[in-house]
Amino acid sequence: MRYDAEHKLRTRDKVVKAAARAIRAKGPDGIGIAEVMADVGLTHGGFYAHFASKDDLVAAAVGQMFEEARARLAAETGRRPAADGLRAYVDFYLSPAHRDARRAGCPVAALSSDLPRMTAKLRRHFAAGSQALVEALAALLADIGHAEPVAEARSVFAELLGALSIARIESDAARSDEILASSRAAIKRRLGLDRPS
Repeated sequence: MRYDAEHKLRTRDKVVKAAARAIRAKGPDGIGIAEVMADVGLTHGGFYAHFASKDDLVAAAVGQMFEEARARLAAETGRRPAADGLRAYVDFYLSPAHRDARRAGCPVAALSSDLPRMTAKLRRHFAAGSQALVEALAALLADIGHAEPVAEARSVFAELLGALSIARIESDAARSDEILASSRAAIKRRLGLDRPS
């Protein structure tokens, strides 16, 4: 049976989203093509109608992860004053829900330990996605008057990543929640977001 181009694109999109979830959960080396295809109800044989290789699939999935991360940032910050949006994003990023959403959360937090084993092409792709998130944070920081918004955004992004990673490592739920809460408060205080706009 032949399918139209739109059907093929929808199918590819489903495969990429399934791969993104699987890669966040297991890392790029921990997934198999057959497993990803089965997750969307397809056979392994149909894979090559959409991708030239597993590396192609991983690259598309990394792109999907960063697209989702940018969309989440926009959802938290859009239609709000910059300070309110940045405050909401910090609250989301360092929330118990994001900590527990390992198959749907920030790609940098999920995959940073896998980066050294990725190909140079994938690392460049990953770096571009990370940079886009930093630039979006920098734009918010510039709007609220920070003198060096790009440097500040890099620092904030690193702090968010570190706090989330440490909270994920902590086996005691109460201590993990406290790591998130104290980090949220510290970031907001440092950025002047601890006061209502």
